Amino acid sequence: MCGIAGYFSKSDNHDLAGCLQSAIKQLQKRGPDFQQTKTCSPKIGIAHARLSIIDTSAVAHQPMTDHTGRFTIVFNGEIFNYRELKEQHLASEAFQSHSDTEVLLLLYSKYKEKCLPLLNGFFSFAIYDAQKEELFLARDRYGIKPLVIYQSDNFIAFASEMKALYKFPCKKILDYNTLALYLQLNYIPPQYSILQNFEKLGAGCYATISRDGDLKTNTWYKIPFKAGAIIKSEGLDYETSKEKLKQLVHESVERRLVSDVPLGTFLSGGIDSSIVTACAASKVKSLNTFSIGFKDEPYFDETKYANLVAQKYGTNHTVFSISNDEMFENIFSILDYIDEPFADSSAIAVYILSQKTRQKVTVALSGDGGDELFAGYNKHKAELQARNASALNTLVRCSLPMIKMLPKSRHGKLGNLFRQIQRFGEGMNLSNSDRYWLWCSFNTTGTALQLLHKQPELSEGEVMKRRKFVEEWVTDAGDLNDVLYADTQLVLPGDMLTKVDFMSMANSLEVRVPLLDYNVVDFAFSLPIDFKIDKNGGKKILKEAFRTELPNELYTRPKRGFEVPLLKWMKSGLKDLIENELLQDEFIEQQKVFDKSAIKNLKQKLYSNNPEDAQATIWGLLVFQYWWKKTFND
Repeated sequence: MCGIAGYFSKSDNHDLAGCLQSAIKQLQKRGPDFQQTKTCSPKIGIAHARLSIIDTSAVAHQPMTDHTGRFTIVFNGEIFNYRELKEQHLASEAFQSHSDTEVLLLLYSKYKEKCLPLLNGFFSFAIYDAQKEELFLARDRYGIKPLVIYQSDNFIAFASEMKALYKFPCKKILDYNTLALYLQLNYIPPQYSILQNFEKLGAGCYATISRDGDLKTNTWYKIPFKAGAIIKSEGLDYETSKEKLKQLVHESVERRLVSDVPLGTFLSGGIDSSIVTACAASKVKSLNTFSIGFKDEPYFDETKYANLVAQKYGTNHTVFSISNDEMFENIFSILDYIDEPFADSSAIAVYILSQKTRQKVTVALSGDGGDELFAGYNKHKAELQARNASALNTLVRCSLPMIKMLPKSRHGKLGNLFRQIQRFGEGMNLSNSDRYWLWCSFNTTGTALQLLHKQPELSEGEVMKRRKFVEEWVTDAGDLNDVLYADTQLVLPGDMLTKVDFMSMANSLEVRVPLLDYNVVDFAFSLPIDFKIDKNGGKKILKEAFRTELPNELYTRPKRGFEVPLLKWMKSGLKDLIENELLQDEFIEQQKVFDKSAIKNLKQKLYSNNPEDAQATIWGLLVFQYWWKKTFND
């Protein structure tokens, strides 16, 4: 796992080679073991920051050039089937290293972009072709590893993180319409960036920068699923499908155990991480496993379930028990590291887990992806309920005016129930695509726009246009597989994978995600929705496939997403930051990004007896303001 950066110059007006030297230093946490830049031509430079995982010797350092001198690569990620690829496609080649990087480099030299479907792994990489004087950039199927590109009239630059691009002469221009989307979701959709002229190379895409500086992007992979299609169980029956899924997951985990450094698994006590751990423990003796417990939040502490799995498989298990104070103390380390507003507050726990896990291993396997592929979220159960006419639906719809008057909060059992019922009722009256967006969001488009200061380029029409992609994924003709597909295009790359990548890389820890092996994903989207979710809940086939391999207690426990105590912090440790710094009236007025009266009303709601989701919105604003200050006050 590493960091990469590079540039293509269209003019001689800038010292881009010097900028690249500064840029790669920004990626040192991604690659603490070795950093190096290479000026490939007067126009092109590339750089690499290495976290040594496979073949830790110096001969595997990057940038790496093939024996002909034509191709040079910088690569972030892992190719888990590199040994098979080496035997099947490169048997006659002489290798200088035992690294997957060299296998990828020689595969590209032989097959060019046609090598991409051969790769089983997660990656972003750049290859310089000295003969054509062009750059080739590529990203993995699901956007697990990031790659950001900046374009101007004078140059193109790319990097694993936006903060590295800031070392180039980039113009930082806030995109207010993307900011409106952020204020709804609390993260940036992967299709957009918070700054103009910055873009993320899409998941499953590659790009070429020709010798004249023309950048063209193509798609090399899409999940084999068409929105609106109703999948029938005409192929494998349920029992056969269950066994096939179990086999694919076991194979995926085994692939991801390749490492020349210490390795372990995250073990939360949930189904997904427990499955990954069970598969890994069948292949690794005394597997290292790691859990995080919450001293002050016993309702959310799942360590007893993790302990059951650890005991069953005899793993070398470590529980990190943290307090709310310890979480609070890490907030500013996280805000200092992220380079685009990202306000999923559960990132705090992931950061601490990564930080403590890194003290013992360099690689960890996680269970990410299971909820999106197999319908594991509460919103999936709500969606199933909304699509099936029932007396409950009628009751909620009729009671909605009264429910809206009840106090709502995420930080109380009854208040949270009222909040969920209201959101369910509001969603029932919408189209499938609009309901999907509502249930992904903390705020409506109208509420987000009210929070913003009026700008010439900001308009409700443009904001609505930017979320039209949801209509392509979630149709009125399709079933719940549409929703799962949308999650893989929006929630997974925009929120979940971004969170894991940034929080782990901030601590120089590589996290691998076996449930996002493309064999597992493609198979999951070949299954009918009733294999995945029914009235008894979601992840049906995944749970049943591994029922004999997991403790029975995991199947009878309620699903609980962890809630960071934001409201409590905002009434104590964060209050001064809210009132006297980042959301201070005078600063808001000078900044001219937000509407002062709307922010004032939101703060009043936060401290009222009916905060609803005000703390989530305030957290999103604090994250943005912290980012804005460090980005524009450099």
